[in-house]
Amino acid sequence: MRAAVLMAVAVVTAVVAGLYTAAWIRSSSIEQAAFFDSTPGDNADNVPLVFAHQGGELLRPSNTMTAFTHAVESGAHVLDTDLHMTADGELVLIHDETVDRTSDGTGAVRDLTLAELRALDFGYTFTTDDGRTFSYRGQGNGIVTVEELFEAFDQHRFGIEIKQAEPDAATLLCRQIHRFGYEDRVLVSSFTQPNMDAFRQACPEVATSATGSEVRTSYVLHRLGLVGLVDPEYQAFQVPESAGGILILSDGFVADARSRGIPVVPWTINEPEVMDRLIGLGVDGINTDRPDRLLARLAEPSGGE
Repeated sequence: MRAAVLMAVAVVTAVVAGLYTAAWIRSSSIEQAAFFDSTPGDNADNVPLVFAHQGGELLRPSNTMTAFTHAVESGAHVLDTDLHMTADGELVLIHDETVDRTSDGTGAVRDLTLAELRALDFGYTFTTDDGRTFSYRGQGNGIVTVEELFEAFDQHRFGIEIKQAEPDAATLLCRQIHRFGYEDRVLVSSFTQPNMDAFRQACPEVATSATGSEVRTSYVLHRLGLVGLVDPEYQAFQVPESAGGILILSDGFVADARSRGIPVVPWTINEPEVMDRLIGLGVDGINTDRPDRLLARLAEPSGGE
């Protein structure tokens, strides 16, 4: 019996050792996506890219040209947005499945045509004073298409989250990226694995972020010291600071990712003290509803610290 136990322990030890050896051998850095090239200061001082979440949702009406223009004029590096498809197959930029929260209309985006969406006011519900005033009503804030975004900001980078799975918006997005030649200027994300699988198959040359399930797997392997076992299909982590009471963005997780050439972009970070902590960790980007606040932190001599 004792011999059998010793044999079992030896086998388990050998397997564990083999796993750690394999992880160590495969843990070499991957090639960084071109999307992250030419970061501010070439990231020599750990200066992150400023992602304007929905164009800066707390500053201007979400996902409107007004928001995107303000973000660019403020100095944001990446216009971050969300993708749905209309009933007539147009790709439009809106966070929610329905128009109810951000416009004066009702209904699901997938059930409305582009013409019907054009008739709505997407500045109607925006307020910065808890509903006392609505200064963007009637100011021409309409729905924005992917094509319009790409045409209007041809010198900028874009973070696009594919929200809608059915019908297939991923393949159409790939076509638009190819049409404009923006393969190195778009970072695509999605919580839904089928969306991401479809996009990666159609556009393998365009950088993508890890999906929710891919982040969870990577986090567990990080805690076990076995991240080298993963041969990632993604080129970035876009993750919250914490999830389910677990701190994701620890110094170890960030250092682990960056040592392997995988940029880390936390979302959605609006509080100055959290921005300062993440800047100190050396993250590659920060996604925020308040790009003005993050830009101000980065403009300080200490980089926000």
